[in-house]
Amino acid sequence: MRAASIERYGPPEHVVVSDTPTPELRRGEVLVRVEAAAVTAADARLRAGRFPKGFALLARLGVGIRGPRARVLGSTLSGRVERVAPDVTRFLPGDEVAGMTGLRMGAHAEYVAVSASALVRKPVEVKNVDAAGVLFGGTTALWFLRDRAGVKAGMRVLVNGASGAVGTSAVQLAKHLGATVTAVTSSRNRDLVVRLGADRVVDYAETPVATLDDRFDVVFDAVGNVSRAEGLRLLVPTGSLILAVADLLDTVRARGRVLAGPAPQRGEDFAFLLDLVASGHLDPVTEVVGGLESVREAHRRIDTGRKVGNLVILPHKGDDAARTLNS
Repeated sequence: MRAASIERYGPPEHVVVSDTPTPELRRGEVLVRVEAAAVTAADARLRAGRFPKGFALLARLGVGIRGPRARVLGSTLSGRVERVAPDVTRFLPGDEVAGMTGLRMGAHAEYVAVSASALVRKPVEVKNVDAAGVLFGGTTALWFLRDRAGVKAGMRVLVNGASGAVGTSAVQLAKHLGATVTAVTSSRNRDLVVRLGADRVVDYAETPVATLDDRFDVVFDAVGNVSRAEGLRLLVPTGSLILAVADLLDTVRARGRVLAGPAPQRGEDFAFLLDLVASGHLDPVTEVVGGLESVREAHRRIDTGRKVGNLVILPHKGDDAARTLNS
């Protein structure tokens, strides 16, 4: 099979597409033909060895000193079951599935071995592209907004970085939970976040978040440029500050009103998000970049800090064919 892999940390040019053996199944695993896979900010950080402040040493000890031990990146996918391990009864060859591979990565390839517990059936109404795109940002936004901050009807939620993978999901999920949403983004993305449900849009170039006089029940920083002090100042006394991209100090200090740390990858959350997509209540905001050869381009776009929504590759498609899906 073909896969996009890296040997050592560095720029997007370090990503190389080559032939590699198809994964062998272990107990409890499913071999999935990857029809679509997201290229995320997490992939770009791992490729570059660029970790939040204070995490560099711990991260390299955990995932690799000179380069990631998981040479093939990509953790979010949608596809079709090719075969299953003898002990797997939840799925059969031919089933359409979506899920996340966690730190094992491996989704930027034509095939990947995934734990059956990390997959759910993909609704027929949901395209592979959208299923792969929604899970990365969607699981993060859902965990923090619904499960940690307890967002409910009547609350006021500020989403900083509202046009990215996490931000687009956060705007929509906060609105779905009944909140009034203020979205912070650039002027060029205003129409997008309004379409997604934002009640008010703040252009950060004209009005920096730190200068806002409003008070919110939840401040959700999806990009990591709101300090703990700035975020707390924007809250009502009982409000919650969500730091989705926190440094080591803020992660260690996260308690009470301040929420940080990784979101769990749970099958019930995957199913919930996919059902919202199927019913038209959640727009994954996906863009197909191309086939495997376009992984480098996706990394470059993420590195600019101006990526909108979710970038997706189609491992079994040539780049020209994949691009036609966006035309």
